[in-house]
Amino acid sequence: MAQTRVPAGRRWRRALPAPLAPLALLGAAAAATAYVASVDPSEAGHYPTCPFLWATGLYCPGCGSLRMIHALVHGEVGEAFGRNPLAFLLLPVLGYLWIRWLAAAVGGRPVTTGLMRPAAAWALGVLLIAYWIVRNLPVGHALAP
Repeated sequence: MAQTRVPAGRRWRRALPAPLAPLALLGAAAAATAYVASVDPSEAGHYPTCPFLWATGLYCPGCGSLRMIHALVHGEVGEAFGRNPLAFLLLPVLGYLWIRWLAAAVGGRPVTTGLMRPAAAWALGVLLIAYWIVRNLPVGHALAP
C-alpha cells in the first residue's frame, strides 16, 4: 500500500482539528489586544518604534494602529479612527474574513469569498500604497497618527 506524501508545509494542517487554526488566531489576537489595552502605546519605552518611521521619518500604513486599538478598547471611537482611519475601517473586513474562515474550517470546506479574488487583493494593495503616500503629504496630514 503506497503512502500519500504530504508536503512539509501542509503536514501540521492535517494533524490539527479543523477549527483550531482560526481559534488559535482569535486567542492570540485577544491576548495581544488585552496587552495593548493595559499598556498604553502613547507612553514611550513600551513598544519598539516602527522601523519604517525610524529609518525614513515617514508613516507606514500601520503607524498608529497600536494607539488605535488602545483607544478602541477604551471606548474612544473617534480617537481610534483618528489614529489610523484605514486600519479602523478594515477591522470589520478582517472580522468577516475570520468568520468565513472559521465557518469553512468547521464545515471542512475551503474558504471562499469574493474578497479573496485577485482583483480584490490588487485593489487592497493599491489602496494601501495610496494611503501610505497620501498620509505623508501635506494634503493628507489628517491621516497621520
